[in-house]
Amino acid sequence: MTSQYSLADLQRVMERLRDPATGCPWDIKQDFNSIVPSTLEECYELAEAIEQEDFPHVAEELGDVLFQVIFYSQLGKEKGLFTLDSVIDTLVSKLIRRHPHVFANADIDGVVDASVSVEDVKHSWESIKESERKEKSQAGVLADVPVALPALPRAQKLQKRAARVGFDWHSPDEVLDKLEEEVAELRAALAAGEESAVVDELGDVLFTAVNLARQIDRDAESVLRQASSKFERRFRQMENMAAVRKDNFADLSQAEMEALWRSAKLSETD
Repeated sequence: MTSQYSLADLQRVMERLRDPATGCPWDIKQDFNSIVPSTLEECYELAEAIEQEDFPHVAEELGDVLFQVIFYSQLGKEKGLFTLDSVIDTLVSKLIRRHPHVFANADIDGVVDASVSVEDVKHSWESIKESERKEKSQAGVLADVPVALPALPRAQKLQKRAARVGFDWHSPDEVLDKLEEEVAELRAALAAGEESAVVDELGDVLFTAVNLARQIDRDAESVLRQASSKFERRFRQMENMAAVRKDNFADLSQAEMEALWRSAKLSETD
């Protein structure tokens, strides 16, 4: 039986890739900033594989994400900033600290007898994170919400933080009313031809739509990804229908395209 490679082997591969004399020219050239785009790309590829329930691919993408951690850790080691061991130590310590309902006396093997609800866990988690923010001198409810987050999840996170101190809508209906109000303001800005106002009002529409997703306990990013996938699927079906008729899709009139779109929608319900 062939033995499997280990985490230590992966670390050694990374060291070899970064070896100034015998390593890979591309890997040697990289720094913290330059590999951030790759990290984001790998995370999105992992998310896509999970959405498609392609689990062999999920395992492969998890490896790619892990490699990003190894890469950053190697860079940190070279600069004397941190190592993979210190990264793991910090993570384990944080997880134990944030789960006192699981780890009695902050001991990995310590078992807590009393049971807690999901809501209790959420409340405890936020209280602990708030204490951590204070220790880091990060004052304010919205402190430490990363600016670099994609716009949808950042909007949702900001809204969740505000909701925890009571600044929130009471029901989805209230958010729908607000959404209609924002759409009306956007229409007015478009009619007036006020470009800056249009951008501002469109942002309000999007932000309120995210609030609606949060109110009905849905993740805005996942909802939009699903909608995008649906659009892509139907658009491809339109192209296929046009090809069967030997029509050049780009030459079709708007009415013909709309007819194909309706047909594509109906084909999904058959």
